[in-house]
Amino acid sequence: MRLPRWLYPFACAALVAGCSSAPAPEHMPAPSAPAVPTSIVSGAPDTTGSIPGSPNALYTFRFKQTDPASDRFTYRDRDLSFYFRPSPSALYFKVENLQGRPVWINWDRSTFTDVNGRTGKVAHNTTRWRDRYNSQANVSVQGQQTYSDYVFPIDYLIDPGASADEQPHLPIVPEDVSAPTYSGRTFNVDLEMIVEDRPRTYSFHFTIVSVIPR
Repeated sequence: MRLPRWLYPFACAALVAGCSSAPAPEHMPAPSAPAVPTSIVSGAPDTTGSIPGSPNALYTFRFKQTDPASDRFTYRDRDLSFYFRPSPSALYFKVENLQGRPVWINWDRSTFTDVNGRTGKVAHNTTRWRDRYNSQANVSVQGQQTYSDYVFPIDYLIDPGASADEQPHLPIVPEDVSAPTYSGRTFNVDLEMIVEDRPRTYSFHFTIVSVIPR
């Protein structure tokens, strides 16, 4: 329908008002989720308490030795006796030479399979970032003597920068907010021992039985 001429000014004003309305508010992007912290261990200081792990860790871990099965984390044959202490930072162990002749740990042929199923060389208490691609000297255990050490995957070593003598590395299992996702996972170490001048591999498997908030 055609408008009367006298309504034209009012119609134009209404159109101008509609065109000049405020634009729709812009939506601000949602803030990104905080990054999950990554644990880093300096060396692997052992704890004497009954619960393995850092004193200020968010979670407590319970481990089990599944192969060879042992409630006390031990294994013994006629030549050697082993004792293990799994912890989030590293796998501690003692090996006692039950015979009168020396035996050797061949580090270059010992391996660690981590909680993600990746197998590689082991690092121990004297291994540093610079040793990743070098041969590691064998360690002797004299007759009727005990040797103590700890192991973790050599690929977990982190560049220490100028502090070349330090040993920063990732833990076997993190103690941060991601810890519960590792419950039920397994890891294992294969230690090659030279007994009577012959190599012998001792394989030990461990399971993370539970991860409990502190």
